[in-house]
This record gives sequence, C-alpha cells and structure tokens, in this order.
Amino acid sequence: MDMGILWTIIIGFIVGVVAKFIMPGDKSEPTGFILTTVLGIVGAFVATWLGQAVGWYRFGEGAGFIGSVVGAIILLFLYGLVMGRQGRA
Repeated sequence: MDMGILWTIIIGFIVGVVAKFIMPGDKSEPTGFILTTVLGIVGAFVATWLGQAVGWYRFGEGAGFIGSVVGAIILLFLYGLVMGRQGRA
C-alpha cells in the first residue's frame, strides 16, 4: 500500500473523529471506523474544493487539517438537514 494513501486514511480518520466530537449529531447518524474515516476524507475534499472556489487555495493545493475539519462539519450539517427533512416527511 502506498504511504500517501495510508496517511490519507489516518488523517481522514482523525479529521472525522474531531468533526464528530465538535458536532456529534443524534443516535440515528451512522458511526463506525470506516464511515468516520470517509467523513474526514470527503471533508478534506469539500474544504479543498470550496477553498479553491473562493480563491483561498490555488489549483493543486489542498486544505489543511483545520480546513478539513470544517469541511467534515459542513458535511455533518448537510447530512442532518437532509435526514431531518426525510424523517418529518
């Protein structure tokens, strides 16, 4: 396994754990090692994309740790909105 991929998984997991600690959500939200890791990795992609869209990062630059956590929190917030609306309908 490439060390870059391994570090991405490790950092993604840490970012996901921090985001879930800051915004824990309710009991119906999915949890677990894999989903927390995916949350962190996707949060980093979201933060990178948003940062490039508003001009904070140049093309090819990625979001840092704090930006990745913010991206993961944005995902958790959006998940709560979507699942909250589905539950009431």
